[in-house]
Amino acid sequence: MPSSLPEDFPPTRQTSSPPSSVRSATWRGAASAVLAAFLLIVALTGYFLSRHGGTSIWLAVAASVMGLVTAAAGLVFGLGILLGKLPRLFRFALLVFLLCAAVLVSLSLALLPGAAAVLAVILAGAGLVGGGVGGLLYRHPEATSRKPRLVGVVQTCGGILILALVGAFLAWPGSPAEPPINAAAQNLAQIPVLALPNPAESGPYPVALLTYGSGEDRLRPEYGAQAAVLTPRVDGSLLLEGWSDLRTAYWGFSPAELPLNGRVWYPQAEGRFPLVIAVHGNHPMEEYSESGYDYLGQLLASRGFIFVALDENFLNISAWGDALFFSPLKEESDARGWLVLEHLRQWRAWNEQAGSPFYRRVDLNRIALMGHSRGGEAIVVAAAFNRLAYYPDNAALAFDYGFNIRSLIALAPADGQYQPCGLRTPLQDVNYLVLHGTHDMDVLTMMGAAPFERLEFSGQGDFYKASVYIYGANHGQFNSVWGQKDMAEPIPRLYNLRQLLPQSDQQRIARVLVSAFLADTLQGENAYRRLFQDLRGGRNWLPDTIYLNQYQDSQTRTLADFSEDIDLTTTTLRGGRFAGLNLTRWNEQMVRGKWGEFGFKAVYLGWHGGSSSPASFTLYLPEEGLAAGDGRVLSFSLADAAESPHQDEKSSERPLPAATPLELTIEVFDDRGNAARLPLSRYALLQPQIQGVFAKAAFMHATPLSEPIFQTFDFPLEWFGEVNPALDLNSLAGIRLIFDQTADGVIALNRISVR
Repeated sequence: MPSSLPEDFPPTRQTSSPPSSVRSATWRGAASAVLAAFLLIVALTGYFLSRHGGTSIWLAVAASVMGLVTAAAGLVFGLGILLGKLPRLFRFALLVFLLCAAVLVSLSLALLPGAAAVLAVILAGAGLVGGGVGGLLYRHPEATSRKPRLVGVVQTCGGILILALVGAFLAWPGSPAEPPINAAAQNLAQIPVLALPNPAESGPYPVALLTYGSGEDRLRPEYGAQAAVLTPRVDGSLLLEGWSDLRTAYWGFSPAELPLNGRVWYPQAEGRFPLVIAVHGNHPMEEYSESGYDYLGQLLASRGFIFVALDENFLNISAWGDALFFSPLKEESDARGWLVLEHLRQWRAWNEQAGSPFYRRVDLNRIALMGHSRGGEAIVVAAAFNRLAYYPDNAALAFDYGFNIRSLIALAPADGQYQPCGLRTPLQDVNYLVLHGTHDMDVLTMMGAAPFERLEFSGQGDFYKASVYIYGANHGQFNSVWGQKDMAEPIPRLYNLRQLLPQSDQQRIARVLVSAFLADTLQGENAYRRLFQDLRGGRNWLPDTIYLNQYQDSQTRTLADFSEDIDLTTTTLRGGRFAGLNLTRWNEQMVRGKWGEFGFKAVYLGWHGGSSSPASFTLYLPEEGLAAGDGRVLSFSLADAAESPHQDEKSSERPLPAATPLELTIEVFDDRGNAARLPLSRYALLQPQIQGVFAKAAFMHATPLSEPIFQTFDFPLEWFGEVNPALDLNSLAGIRLIFDQTADGVIALNRISVR
């Protein structure tokens, strides 16, 4: 029987195709490199998020992230067929890397395009290096031909070059930016310098520092065994949701036993002194934030204030305490504000307690609150809770505060994270100062503009509000601990840090404005109020940069704020009306910032210079005109809208700012037809919108680069009387904006008032 076996049975072993084997080794090398990149990124991110908690916490966070992401990648790997015919190992490595990238990108959605681009380049570079090295290291008798090895060398060198370039880009701190034109500085010579002492200079009082706390703090000796004064714990369980067991394990206490810890800078002198309570914002809880305001504490104590920086670090974000952010604290801003009031309760007790180091040394009729970031919202919450009998979200928590809080200072504040009864927190009859930077990389939009507009004056008492927008200022440098980098590493690798104001300059601005504001509102040195009416008067004290400021006080009477209805012709002042001529745009709308709406309206007025007569917008006053007590300063709140003057060309994409400041004409006229005109530049030109390009390249931003920031333009009525002595300032009939100086443009106007 003939054999059916082939003649060469048993068969000789067939070797696989060398090119296929080289490719397989190349993909294995690429996968290994991508996984290595993933491990390195997670290790570094875990380190910067948790390094202040110690090595064990860092390792636990990093290992947990690695485990969770790897497990998630394993689950998603079943869908790898969507990636085409890539080898399975590389598909898995790619998914791991992409999930890690998604987490990083989510930390800074404002830079989504930039983060995605950088991560894509890292992925490509790591894959090329790993693939090239894998191919070169593959040992096969037939894989040593010149072509495969040349391809491996080129691939490896190309990947190394790509990674070197992206590494250099990430290590590069950025380049100094050319500042935009400063519209307010163009007529600086006519603005007199304030002849007052520099409020940022140290005062006459020697200064001491002490800390108070529970005496049981196992992490912070200054609030434990070293605390000079002991404080009781307070129950915040009704205000906190999402407090994890890991957070309890780290701090050693639960929400029902929160400590009252604080750093106190105070004058070493007899007498009663105003009290200033400062509260920090959100930051990794393991890096303690409250000492970052020592520069203000030292200054203010020397000038006669008791300055307290509160410890609320236990309410802050934490990769460890939030269980990798799967169990974060929820809407804790109300708890931050409530704790401020609990501290004030303790200060009231110390002031009345013989033997206390602060017995009869605190003037509780002169209290100010200062807050940074979420702390800036917390002080608004505290001011609102201070007037209430119950916690708005649960009457099981009764309030009995009633402190005389006269002033609030908000540094780059958040707003709207807590909304009692679904409403923004109301604000009434308090002095308010808000500072914000153009290059804030955390609170992207000027959220403090919303409480500024919400603040109402009843007419009972002398109060005012002021806002200052600062070119080159960021979020963190108001706090010495936080510094230049407004987000956790490695996201700041995308920031252009060299265009920021130096920290010394940003803190000098804070020292000048905070000290002057408190001297005015708590110590009665009212001459400093002129600084907030026109910041240019303090130019000898302040660093040379661009400032946009607003001012309004309780003596102000609003003629129009465009919030009363949907009728474009009505004014806030009963009996008045609006009329427009040759306007290409005339509409009232909610003002939009870089990140959503501000929460208040303005009228948007557009014009095009091609018409035969200039466009204008007129406010006709009621027949009785303005009463003698209505004030002698006409005030406008204006911003460059940076939009098309044509209604059919409106776009969500804001164009580049105008090359030159906007100019227009202000006209007032009486009931007999006499009129007087002044250019807007008699006070100042209108600043074009300022672009806050905080990334290393503009394309890296996912949000608008600028937003309308309103400025106050004050025109004493006497100025118009000087132009036309026949004008009867006691019988004014109307006010007109005439757009005859700049060919095209759109302005936003959110208030016309007199004071």
